[in-house]
Amino acid sequence: MKQKSKAVTVAKVTVTLAITACLAGNLGLGIYQTGQSSIQNRKVSKFIENQLERQAREEEQKNTYQEDGYKVGNEYEIRSTTHISDAYKNKNDSGLDESDKETLKKADEILSKIIKKEMSAYEKELAVYEWMYKNISQGSGHIISMPGSNSNAYVPHDVLEGKSAVCVGYATTFRMFMHMLGIRCHVVHNEYHSWDLVELEPDQWYHVDIYSDVSTGNKFKNFNMTDAIARLSNEWDDSALPQASAVKYSSAVQNAVQVKDIYQAPAKIKKALDNKESSVYYKFQEPVTEKELAVADFLVEQLNDVLSARQGYENYSISGSWYPDEKDQYILGLFIVNYEESGNVPSINADSKEGKKISEALKKAFDADTEPTEKDTSDTSDTLEDTVKNTKNTDFAIS
Repeated sequence: MKQKSKAVTVAKVTVTLAITACLAGNLGLGIYQTGQSSIQNRKVSKFIENQLERQAREEEQKNTYQEDGYKVGNEYEIRSTTHISDAYKNKNDSGLDESDKETLKKADEILSKIIKKEMSAYEKELAVYEWMYKNISQGSGHIISMPGSNSNAYVPHDVLEGKSAVCVGYATTFRMFMHMLGIRCHVVHNEYHSWDLVELEPDQWYHVDIYSDVSTGNKFKNFNMTDAIARLSNEWDDSALPQASAVKYSSAVQNAVQVKDIYQAPAKIKKALDNKESSVYYKFQEPVTEKELAVADFLVEQLNDVLSARQGYENYSISGSWYPDEKDQYILGLFIVNYEESGNVPSINADSKEGKKISEALKKAFDADTEPTEKDTSDTSDTLEDTVKNTKNTDFAIS
């Protein structure tokens, strides 16, 4: 009986020790888990804190970007035209002042001539670009002022009235047209230049810089660009703006002609020159190699050498850029400029027909024996943006 009692006592002690050990183990595990949980919580808290700080910085950066009200070059203010586009869409101009009513009337007349209902957003955008490229010049450049003509026009009213503009005038007028047509559009800017960012399909944005195309005579060179292409010549604060990475409606993709290889390009370029085309795009059957990039550089160099030495082509110049397509391959864009025809003001000098007639008339009127001093009458309305932009243009850069 005592032995049985002793066995029971031993069993109880063993169970007690086991329970105690288990409790101790659980307690240790709980302490360990509590410690780990505390560490994990600190990590999560730190992560959340970092995320909030990052979001706060981004929000602060967004708040520093200003579209309407910003002055490019501390002179040309980007002004809202939403009231005009809303009046167009609502067919009610009662809330507009006389100047805005005139702007709306002119814009309405233009759109009624170039826009058709069945057009896609891209076709509408292209029609507006074509009209502005053809009809709005980069300042007048005339010595004698003309009523209604303002070479420094930066608001749509003055742009449509005088048919000339600085970059802000191009950008805000294009944005106004887009908003009238129900197409989302922003004016992008830095300190010295402005252009547009337009949405042609949901979340598919493109950069459009009509001013630069007009000022250089390179039609479509800066039409429907990606961020990467636009950054070859400009920088901007993109914190509050949509990303532009689509290429479907880029000028290169829309107009590229397929050729076997780059050695077929010279004959086609000659044909483009004869047809007075200002831009041509070539896509190749095989992906472009590093060697072909070098060949393209050499091609452009030689083209300009040939043109400068050939009678009738000495005023021509060719530049180029590579553009991505929808298959992550590259299209070669070549841009042809005839400097004799690209200026906004006709070139009149002492050697021209008109210049000689004026010289003879002056001699006769004033009995003068000397020739009048030849003065450069080219467009002098370029602003700081041209100087800065021209230092950044780089041909054949791939990004």
